Amino acid sequence: MKNILHIAALTLALTANSVLAQEVRTGLSDLKISDARSDRPLEGFIWYPTKETARLKAHQSNGVWQGIQAIEDAEPLTGKRPFVVLSHGMYGNARNQNWLADALVQHGFVVAAIHHPGTSSWMRDPDQARQMWDRPGDISRVIDHVLTDPTISTHIDPERIYMAGHSLGGMTAVALAGGRFDAPKMDAFCAARPREMVCGLLDLWKIAKTPEDAKAMQADLSDPRIKGFAMFDLGATQTFSTASLNAIARPLLVIGAPKGESDVNLDVESRALRAAVPAEFVTYMEPENLSHFDFLGVCKPGGLAILQAEEPEDAFICADGVEERMADQAIVIEAVLAAFQ
Repeated sequence: MKNILHIAALTLALTANSVLAQEVRTGLSDLKISDARSDRPLEGFIWYPTKETARLKAHQSNGVWQGIQAIEDAEPLTGKRPFVVLSHGMYGNARNQNWLADALVQHGFVVAAIHHPGTSSWMRDPDQARQMWDRPGDISRVIDHVLTDPTISTHIDPERIYMAGHSLGGMTAVALAGGRFDAPKMDAFCAARPREMVCGLLDLWKIAKTPEDAKAMQADLSDPRIKGFAMFDLGATQTFSTASLNAIARPLLVIGAPKGESDVNLDVESRALRAAVPAEFVTYMEPENLSHFDFLGVCKPGGLAILQAEEPEDAFICADGVEERMADQAIVIEAVLAAFQ
């Protein structure tokens, strides 16, 4: 009976949101956060529902990426809405999951994303990358901002705050959910399996190499305001203590990407997270056609050829990046909506 009621409620919610989706467009504004962390300014975007229809055009697109249809600085719909913060992967940026932001907006959400200093496309300062403990802090600062800004706060429901992260953003999500970095465990893991991707990154960025850095990394970086999380083909599961993963008691949607050549080893990443967190708090998916880079934007039909000519080492990110990626993203969108409803 409980399952039947849950399904009925979800159906009603999705139906109501489908009606909303027919009535709204996506508004888009720049997001700049100025607070006490003057050493680490944050910039990105915020997407939100609007009833405006004029000035609708393609945004966050170029010769490779399709982008989304949005209205810049549109008037937001009134009322408080659920809020989602997105965290990009290694050397990604705040545009990477704009396709998900657009879909969530059509179902009544407000969504924000920032460029993480040190690990984003245009900000690769190694000292900022070393301070990996600041990544979860970036997300908490975004939440602080939207809950206190006189204009934005009128549109945010503080009881419905969620977070989603891709790859390194998935590591960020685990920390915010309560995972605690475990330096001795990580040292032992990398001594036994030095070729794992996460071990190379830890060495590259010199993560937790001093007692002071190890202390900062092993601190409690969780944020209790976040009610649920989505981890998209995350990395660095092995950096967290087993006890802290066992203690997570908030809903996690964990999606692994099994298709194609990737450095992300599902057995030590997404599958390991599923096994470590209490089963009642984990929804796990592994769609067979999903690849690690399907969580980036949809490529234009000519995007692969452009990358092959101009950035051949990066061309793989647009492999099967049009129709097949759109189909894969539809699966992800449906799962996220169900998790965050």
